[in-house]
Amino acid sequence: MDEIKLPHRHGEGRDTRPLQEQLDCVGRFEAVADVFKQLDDTTRLRIFWLLCHCEECVVNLSAMMRMSSPAVSHHLRPLKNSGLIVSRRVGKEVYYRAADTECSRLLHQMMERVMEITCPEQCGPCGEAPADAPPGQMELVREIHEELLRHMDRRFTIEELSRQYHINPTTLKAAFKAAYGTSLAAHIKGHRMERAAQLLRETDRSVAEIAEAVGYDSPSRFSAAFKGVFGVLPREHRRSGG
Repeated sequence: MDEIKLPHRHGEGRDTRPLQEQLDCVGRFEAVADVFKQLDDTTRLRIFWLLCHCEECVVNLSAMMRMSSPAVSHHLRPLKNSGLIVSRRVGKEVYYRAADTECSRLLHQMMERVMEITCPEQCGPCGEAPADAPPGQMELVREIHEELLRHMDRRFTIEELSRQYHINPTTLKAAFKAAYGTSLAAHIKGHRMERAAQLLRETDRSVAEIAEAVGYDSPSRFSAAFKGVFGVLPREHRRSGG
């Protein structure tokens, strides 16, 4: 493709061909525009956000949204057609949830950053582990728990764990909280701090080394987290003998 000669030159000459090649792929921009078109309605945004946190049928969605079932269905159709949500049928009942795709996750994160809210680990009753959870789901969660404890020097994201263990991210978060009574991040942070306190008491390793051993790449961030749990800085904890 020939380089377009810009009418005005500002400063050093720039190779604009990579940008122009992407601009000329109009179909890609149309696909993005179609996704955002589905989110130009407040009600549709609320339904999408809700389905990022739980899986529900139309009847329950209607009750939570304080809307009629036909009205909710009207908004579910375009969300599903755009690939932002998916559904599954159980007998005569159809359940909806946010699609496990990068597009859905990014839109979810963007919404919550704009609204300046924290993503809830639970969304009322739908955050609980389902009564008809597949056999072995809790065993899988316990396996993930043990894996995290074996590798406290590493930082795993929910997305990494869901791919590695073939479990939906929302299901993983809900099942973990049902098993351990708190969110995955909060639970593992508690283990990290307990392990750090033990290393401070029983070894001569530096604060920086201990921080790295429990998954912190910044000693200052580790010290702040440690003080938030124990009320004192790591060095003070060591001097006091724990």
